[in-house]
Amino acid sequence: ENLVEDVQIALGKALGKVTIGDPQNDKVRMGALASKDQVAEVRERVAEITATGEIVYGDPSKVELIGADAEKGAFLSPILMLEKNPHQNTAVHEVEAFGPVSTLMPYSGIDDAIALAKLGKGSLVCSITTADDTIARDFVRGAASHHGRILVLNRDSAKQSTGHGSPLPTLTHGGPGRAGGGEEMGGMRGVKHYMQRCAIQVSPTTITEVTGVYQASAKYKAADKHPFAYHFEDIQPGMSLRTHKRTITDTDIINFANLTWDHFYAHTDITSLEGSIFEQRTAHGYFLLAAAAGLFVYPNKGPVLANYGLEECRFTRPVYHNDTVYVRLTCKEKRERDAKGREHPSGIVKWFVEMFDVDDELVSVATILTMVAKKSPFLKPNEENMRAALSKLTGDTKPKWGSMDAQRMVEHIEEAYDYAMTDEEREITTPEKILEKFTESLYNHRPFPEGSDAPYGDWSDSRRHADLNAAKKALLDKHEAYLQFKKENPEHTAIHSVFGRLNLYEWDLVARKHTTHHFNQFGLLD
Repeated sequence: ENLVEDVQIALGKALGKVTIGDPQNDKVRMGALASKDQVAEVRERVAEITATGEIVYGDPSKVELIGADAEKGAFLSPILMLEKNPHQNTAVHEVEAFGPVSTLMPYSGIDDAIALAKLGKGSLVCSITTADDTIARDFVRGAASHHGRILVLNRDSAKQSTGHGSPLPTLTHGGPGRAGGGEEMGGMRGVKHYMQRCAIQVSPTTITEVTGVYQASAKYKAADKHPFAYHFEDIQPGMSLRTHKRTITDTDIINFANLTWDHFYAHTDITSLEGSIFEQRTAHGYFLLAAAAGLFVYPNKGPVLANYGLEECRFTRPVYHNDTVYVRLTCKEKRERDAKGREHPSGIVKWFVEMFDVDDELVSVATILTMVAKKSPFLKPNEENMRAALSKLTGDTKPKWGSMDAQRMVEHIEEAYDYAMTDEEREITTPEKILEKFTESLYNHRPFPEGSDAPYGDWSDSRRHADLNAAKKALLDKHEAYLQFKKENPEHTAIHSVFGRLNLYEWDLVARKHTTHHFNQFGLLD
């Protein structure tokens, strides 16, 4: 309260630098209000507050403008008021002047500041400026019940602060009491206010089916093969695997302690167990987690692309040396994800991992996440698939789009394999600034557009082969030659006119999309 005059002078100087007028003018820092009606309302509210307070900066009836007409626009000068007795005169707390208006109020200490902050009976946001974390803690704990958000401004946060009234998308925005009693913004919490939600009361198994999220104690769904062998689309919540058993030995525990440097006494010093919750040498919790993975992981390369993380983990009882355990792996939930760059489309699968002892007592539980590939919609151009498709192609088969005939289409696909195996320098027609995006598109599941112009090829009457059957055989032979070339030249790269320089894996991606595109053009995959 002894700094009121100093603060008033400092604010007056700062407000004096605020230029008002046409926002299109670079010199202007503050524009107009929403309407002249709002200006009139703000003036009325200021008059109510100054019935007991006073204006110490600005004039509601005057404003200096840059590039604007005060008679035509809804302009108002910044107004700073002073209420010397904020506990007795409550208008300052009860009347809101919704405009460039603020009121100074003296306070005697942190408790007094908290009391004043509560007299507004609820607000969207409150700010406190302090470099003292203890003061910040006490104020936030005391005032939080009456505010939807509190901005604590200090030397560390000031440089990045967006200001008193600028919430971040993930923050709660809304407030108690007069502020509306809601949280109409703020990440997922805000979205839920616009959703019709419904509680479901039924068994865990039925809830799993209804929601698509596995619930503990629901019935398991036996899988025909290891769950990690399925693509994202084919994995279903509840799909489950019971592993074989493993006995935890003294050697396992000691080796893990030496490997990780975790020599906590329960694992390494059995003479110190008296008075603890442990009865014998105890396995590390993280060893159990690693051992669980060893039991349920599918070793072969397949749709599971990576370990994506761990959401939760609990150890419900100690596991001792010579205890035997097994794991139950169950699909809990599936989530979509965006693929970026040179990354194939995939989703995230959450797995519910339960570890049991031989008496079927739960000893640990965790939720792990894996990144799982989605099934490619494109034909894999192996000999079997290509023969099956080409068997449907005759000289009379007409394309759904484009001008090439059946034989020329087959020869065109053959030509692409020639380009993949060549060392020839070719012109890249795609502009360099977007070339990487084009190359990345090979990894997604979007097909080549119908009717697009090919970057190479001669669509005249010239033919590479005598007839369609000869062209089919040549394509199959060229595909076989390409497979052999890959084995002998694994590091080879070649230039594609559209996608740039590609390695052989990327040429495989071209072949999948390219072959599928043209086989669809002639209806061979219908």
